[in-house]
Amino acid sequence: MRQYLQCLAVIAAALLTDATGGPADSQPSQPTVQFGFANVDKLARERAARPYQDDSPKLPESLANLGYDQYRDIRYRPADAIWRGQSMFEVQMFHRGFNFDRRVNLYEVSDAGVRPILYSSSMFDWGKLGSPGDLPPETGFAGFRVHFPLHTPAYKDELIAFLGASYFRFLGRNQGYGLSARGLALDTATAAGEEFPYFTDFWLVRPKSTDRTLTIYALLDSKGITGAYRFEVRPGTVTQVEVTNRLYPRRTIEKLGVAPLTSMFLYGENGASRRFDDFRPEVHDSDGLMINNGAGEWLWRPLTNPRDLLVSRFVDENPRGFGLAQRDRDFRNYQDNESRFERRPSYWVEPLGRWGKGSVELVELPSREEIHDNIVAYWVPANRIEAGKPVSYSYLLSAFATSHRWPPGGKVIATRVGTAAIGGYDEATGARRVLVDFAGGDLDVLDSSQPVKAEVKANGGTVDAVTVEQLPGTGIWRVAFRMTPKGDGRVDMRCYLTLYGEALTETWSYLWVRDS
Repeated sequence: MRQYLQCLAVIAAALLTDATGGPADSQPSQPTVQFGFANVDKLARERAARPYQDDSPKLPESLANLGYDQYRDIRYRPADAIWRGQSMFEVQMFHRGFNFDRRVNLYEVSDAGVRPILYSSSMFDWGKLGSPGDLPPETGFAGFRVHFPLHTPAYKDELIAFLGASYFRFLGRNQGYGLSARGLALDTATAAGEEFPYFTDFWLVRPKSTDRTLTIYALLDSKGITGAYRFEVRPGTVTQVEVTNRLYPRRTIEKLGVAPLTSMFLYGENGASRRFDDFRPEVHDSDGLMINNGAGEWLWRPLTNPRDLLVSRFVDENPRGFGLAQRDRDFRNYQDNESRFERRPSYWVEPLGRWGKGSVELVELPSREEIHDNIVAYWVPANRIEAGKPVSYSYLLSAFATSHRWPPGGKVIATRVGTAAIGGYDEATGARRVLVDFAGGDLDVLDSSQPVKAEVKANGGTVDAVTVEQLPGTGIWRVAFRMTPKGDGRVDMRCYLTLYGEALTETWSYLWVRDS
């Protein structure tokens, strides 16, 4: 215990060293140097120069062997929340246990300096588990969550939570948790296997009573890399998190996943539901990948739950943005009054600065249960990251429900693929009937007599019998066509709508795989 407390004290003292190299409180005539990103950056650089070491103490078996429901019984006592009654923001901690076995070190940054946030088991209500007795201070926390009055001043909603590896989730108004963001992804979907960096330390900057922005610093570490992070959290109908990092690779990184997003897609309206004996029409946290590439084109890729691992790359230069979105906001399409999938947020990543050449990569993993996140999307720079050569990225993350910005014009609202008979249909050819519905933008006000056309292409197959029609009584325009695969049974299709040669919609991009 003493060694742990001394370690926290040493780190806090090191971070409060003034410009002359002495402790800040040793020279009272000198102003305290403001803690900032440079302090965390220095720690990340120093740690990268040493071999990786996991300093998280082992959990007692009574905590390590908890089940999911047992772990959820451990609740932080709201009365002990950091900044309670002093700020619009409050912080509550997560206990270690279940799958969240690693300790994270927490600090508060204020005008008085940097102080460690010390652990005590009395901070938690243990519910049905009963009191665990006096656990030592080095037991520590697994993570934390920030609360803010998103909907009413009478109650502070959960705004953002950091728990497990480098995962974090955040919400805007009228949203419920679904997909997650991550600090970094290393070697995802590679033969070498994925490495999961962890946030090991967080510094929470104490906000003033009227502040509407919260600053959080974090230190990331793993065998392959360290990193310094700054998060600027701005709550609202669209909550935004501005992320800045500086990364120090210990080894050469073949695939660096920048601004990774992780989600769940079990099945949707595109026909895959036949694989599941479930009363719900659709089950997913996100239903598509959205990209605004460096050329200004908007792309929409509907998600799938493949039978085998599927990795798709969208090559680009200086992307304008990408994200995983939940577009279907109709409860009738889910029929799940507990999960409320229609309230799950969409996340949009907007690079701040030029990211150069690379690709947005989408990983789709087969899954039989909704408890597993099987969708990952991130940016991969074209060149591998060399050991000892730091890199930096800044981007703005937005959590939204519906938006006219992403995309600004017509968008895809449904994709359906099936084997419904078409004139001359021959089962031996493997032909499929494909329906793509578009709405929004100018489509909402166009009369059905307008000569709207569909631009349809397919690599790995042929398309014919293309039709475009406005569905009666709606602003929805439907494109229907027959797709006949050839070769290896993988067909990459694209489609968008035009009027008098001008694009009306984003581009629908869909990879069909035989027997998927």
